Amino acid sequence: MDVSKIVDEIDAKIASLQQARAVLVDLDKSTVVVSKPRRGRPKGSTNTAKTVAAKTVKAAKPAKRKRNLSPEGRKRIAEAMKRRWAERRNEAPKAAKKVAVKKRSSRKEVALLV
Repeated sequence: MDVSKIVDEIDAKIASLQQARAVLVDLDKSTVVVSKPRRGRPKGSTNTAKTVAAKTVKAAKPAKRKRNLSPEGRKRIAEAMKRRWAERRNEAPKAAKKVAVKKRSSRKEVALLV
């Protein structure tokens, strides 16, 4: 066989394969498969710019100083709580008197009734 014939056959085969490839690519583009949308954040979405910006804004704010309670304020709160609990203690016996305690019968009494 002559080398030029072999090269011509290879070129013909390459041309036919390229035509077949072009047809397959056109078929793939024309038959687009519509898939259901996925749940959650889509792939490739980035929220990093927002979070980085938010962190820098928080870092720029001055730190809140601790709120301290004055001794007078603490004393007022303590007295108010003492009054509150005293009122609750005074109401508790009244509520207990209103509720009647149900007496449970013993097994012997139930056996006698049957």
